[in-house]
Amino acid sequence: MTENRAYKRSLGLWELVSLGVGGTIGSGIFVVPGLAAGLTGPWSLLAWVIVAISASCVLLSLSSISHRFASEGSFFSLFESVFGARIAVPLIILYLISSVFGVATIAAGIGQYISFFTYSPILIVEIALIVVFCIINIVGISFSGMTENLLTLIKIIPLVVITLLLIPFIRPVNFIPDIPLTATGLLATIIIVYWPFTGFEISAIPVEETKDPSLIRTSLLLVMGIVVSLYLVLNIALIGSMGAASLAASPAPVAAAAGILFTQSGTLVACIGIVAMLSALNAYIVGTSRVLYSLSGRLSIPGLRDLTHRGTPAYALAAGCAASAALLLFSNRFAELATISVITTLIPYIFFCGASWILVTNVQSRLVSAAGAISTAAILAIYVILY
Repeated sequence: MTENRAYKRSLGLWELVSLGVGGTIGSGIFVVPGLAAGLTGPWSLLAWVIVAISASCVLLSLSSISHRFASEGSFFSLFESVFGARIAVPLIILYLISSVFGVATIAAGIGQYISFFTYSPILIVEIALIVVFCIINIVGISFSGMTENLLTLIKIIPLVVITLLLIPFIRPVNFIPDIPLTATGLLATIIIVYWPFTGFEISAIPVEETKDPSLIRTSLLLVMGIVVSLYLVLNIALIGSMGAASLAASPAPVAAAAGILFTQSGTLVACIGIVAMLSALNAYIVGTSRVLYSLSGRLSIPGLRDLTHRGTPAYALAAGCAASAALLLFSNRFAELATISVITTLIPYIFFCGASWILVTNVQSRLVSAAGAISTAAILAIYVILY
């Protein structure tokens, strides 16, 4: 390998959107609706709206400055140019930690769904899947992008179909709260609901592999439009068709709701869930390796800053995947891994908003940046206090 090799610019708009949707719509949407409904009943819909607004403000802030790092370095060049290297390096390391834990979290989630089929050596399967998707990415970003496109289609279409089919079963009485709304309950729900919204920024990471860097902004907006629309409508359909109590009582709320439509729904939704998490796994591996490669280049770490003749950061891919696999050996608990991933993700989100505030000075953009930074910082502070 040599240092003068370059990334291959092979990603178009669809691949970028698939990476963002793949990174965002994963394990969370198959588990969190039931947990949220258990905390605040029908009021949980309010938490989904609040988090959607907060995450959208972060995304709009990132999209407004995406052209600032269109040449190289992705997030590192952005943070370095705005806040300086002393702040940029810790931020990128923090985001890298989040990504490594994110890969492990998704793998652990896949293991939970595989256990539905009573398959016992789950840890071996989880690590094997990380290895398989590492190899897919070493082959090249084109192959990885095509894989992501396919997996995204396979998971999105059934979710949309289930959502639409549940709408006729919605009963207004299910939206009548049977428990009072408290500030503590709402805040706890907001915290847990944020996990399904993380990962959208992956669309902006492989900027040097994008055919036209101006597509980054468009892809980010499309990703959030798809994610917010699906999440809000799906949760309305879930609570409206089942009721919050029944939804909360099920460890697999989407599967339980699908049971209204047809039998054997558990097996089908488990399969959809696995595909959704495989898509997220691939997207997170792409993001993790590119962030590690960028950081290694700035810190002059040998090996990790090399590319293959295919333009893939093979050593960075292997190192990131090995770190995630090693985490699973110490903890295979989805909740623990997800907690660390969320906490370490929210801090860079705040700085995305801060960078937008500094670089884009019109009033509208600054209002969006302020809303994103304040809401994300508040959620992070509450997360730390409560947990």
